[in-house]
Amino acid sequence: MGHDHAHTSHTNRARLSVAIGIVAAVLVVEVVGAWLTGSLALLADAGHMFSDLAGLIIALTATVVAARPATDRQTFGYQRAEVFGALLNGIILVGVAIAVVIGAIGRLVDAGGSEVRAAPMLVVAAIGLLANVAALLLLRPAAGSSINMRGAYLEVLGDTLGSVAVIVAAAIILLTGFVQADAIASLVIAGMIAPRAFVLLRDVVRVLSESVPADTDIAEIRRHLLGTEGVLTVHDVHVWMITSGAHVFSAHVVVEPAVLSGGGSGALLDELSACLADHFDVAHSTFQLEPAEHAAHEENPHP
Repeated sequence: MGHDHAHTSHTNRARLSVAIGIVAAVLVVEVVGAWLTGSLALLADAGHMFSDLAGLIIALTATVVAARPATDRQTFGYQRAEVFGALLNGIILVGVAIAVVIGAIGRLVDAGGSEVRAAPMLVVAAIGLLANVAALLLLRPAAGSSINMRGAYLEVLGDTLGSVAVIVAAAIILLTGFVQADAIASLVIAGMIAPRAFVLLRDVVRVLSESVPADTDIAEIRRHLLGTEGVLTVHDVHVWMITSGAHVFSAHVVVEPAVLSGGGSGALLDELSACLADHFDVAHSTFQLEPAEHAAHEENPHP
């Protein structure tokens, strides 16, 4: 399992490195394009892309740090670096959304003061769309297994949708001369950034607050454990995440006297650990096996 995790981390770093190159190139193209065309939508998309570039670099750094081994001070290793990277990512997204909204409102109020060259705007947006689709396809396979990679994927997805919004705005300006479509497209881009930032920050809060993972049913876990021969009751159950895909479990398990007196503790622990790993994808589990009389005088026990 350690080998698989290392291989996955290496693959994620490679994907992020290529995506960074793609996004950086498109960022330069969009900044130059925004300057030449006077398009706020292109500039907004470039600002969004700049935040994404920073986010991708943060994500890459986090995967490198997260791969470091555990120490006496960091007993779970540095896997949570991915979560802190995602947190910083979400904050950047919020900042970009606010800046884009302010700029777009200013442009709408003073619509006559801006001129947009729609034809080159359309060309630059089309280039951005193709590049974003390429980066999106590159990151998609890893988005489901890591909160850090999911943040990177969602950012590039937002860039892709942003490029579509700019293309639509450019087409409207070319066909109708309605230059305010540029500012409206900027607001659309901001509207796409905000929900993604919320989702990412929500997931980060769940991990940092050590909430039970959304896909975990403690009652179902308890039913499985109680179905194991020799187990009487299960209490003081805790389930949380170090980072995405790294669930941690601990519980007190009251067992039959014969398990403790007959030397069956080791076999029972193996069975309980295997149950969690096979059915609930929990790789790190800790059980305290105890007789009924010990459980009876524990202070403040909980389910």
